[in-house]
Amino acid sequence: MSDLTRRSFASKAFAGMAAFGMALDLNQPAQAQIVWSTSQWKLASFEELLHEKARVKQLFDITRVEDGASLAKVKNSLNGLHYGFGVPVDQIKIICGMHGQANLLCYDDYVWEKYKIGAWLKINDPRTGEPSVKNPYYFSKFTGDAARITSGMDPSDEASPLQDASMEGLKRRGVRFLSCHTALEEQVRQLIKHYSLSEDPETIVHDMLAHAVPGVLVVASMVSAIALLQCEGGYSYVTV
Repeated sequence: MSDLTRRSFASKAFAGMAAFGMALDLNQPAQAQIVWSTSQWKLASFEELLHEKARVKQLFDITRVEDGASLAKVKNSLNGLHYGFGVPVDQIKIICGMHGQANLLCYDDYVWEKYKIGAWLKINDPRTGEPSVKNPYYFSKFTGDAARITSGMDPSDEASPLQDASMEGLKRRGVRFLSCHTALEEQVRQLIKHYSLSEDPETIVHDMLAHAVPGVLVVASMVSAIALLQCEGGYSYVTV
């Protein structure tokens, strides 16, 4: 039996025992799940990313929001690799590992409004100048046909979708986003303290996880995922 199979078996057995124990007293607060086991998340989806085949595999370690500048660097890399170095689009694989403050960009407007994320992180809505009650970096301003990238498009045109640094726009170009479960657990505890919330941490964590933006893969631990992507996946590393 392989080590991974043994770990999976042990994780499933532990999860079953934990579920049985929780069933004995449903009035107890949800049990803390700060450290996920292999059976609790989409490990197979991560393995697929890990073993992607491409000429260029690049990992952006993103911890800061920087008014969207971190995401703009990802857009710049896509454009530079393809237009500046001639790397075919299908030979470019980019992953954004989101943790730190940037981790909360992986969650939708429901989360931002309900938990006052903008006010907490001091992130203002660029349109109003007030603390943002919506995720200001996910949605693209390009929709429908305007979002289509064609072969004759000028990458230097600032009105082009090739200059779109939104998460939605980057996803259309094949960029994958990872969110950190451990970071989310820690952030929820900080959020509870900051706003003196009455809910237990796991209730809020589960609420937020149900509102991850489309296409985001929540990994057990970002620092661990980064190590595997570099060591086993061959992804080059950029921190922003």
